[in-house]
Amino acid sequence: MTQTNLFLVGPMGSGKTTIGRQLANLLQRDFFDSDHEIVRRTGASIPLIFDIEGEAGFREREVAAIDDLSQRQGIVLATGGGAVLRSENRTALRGRGTVIYLYADPDQLLQRTGRDRNRPLLQTEDPKAKLESLMAERDPLYREVADIIIYTDERSVRSVVRELSTRLKELSPSFAHQLP
Repeated sequence: MTQTNLFLVGPMGSGKTTIGRQLANLLQRDFFDSDHEIVRRTGASIPLIFDIEGEAGFREREVAAIDDLSQRQGIVLATGGGAVLRSENRTALRGRGTVIYLYADPDQLLQRTGRDRNRPLLQTEDPKAKLESLMAERDPLYREVADIIIYTDERSVRSVVRELSTRLKELSPSFAHQLP
């Protein structure tokens, strides 16, 4: 039996990596983070890739990483916040697994990411305005690919994983055998 992949999408700071690791642990699956994979493959930090190649160069690397990773079986993959901008990524994610959109509002995202220097798009005079702008552009794309939408505002990782476990069991009987 092939195991359905689980792909997490959502804005930076929504909890994709943290929640993805917990979910993979619960399901005893391999966990991947597309941003971490890009860093591993290039040997360069994301801010450095943005400095040298620009956002367009980074997005090309992201398409290649997501295409490779999404072809595996039975994984949990946390994608970068902008992964949904490229139609190739949306097609791969939608066609190769169950997509989970972790939603958080811009105020919550700012609280979680405000001091993180590894987020090139937030290195601006007004990070909150940037987060609001990114959400306005990306939220419809996250919703377009999502099989499940989970709100993460003011919630513990445990609470989100518990809700996700319940929602996955409802979505597919195959998860009922894998989840407590």
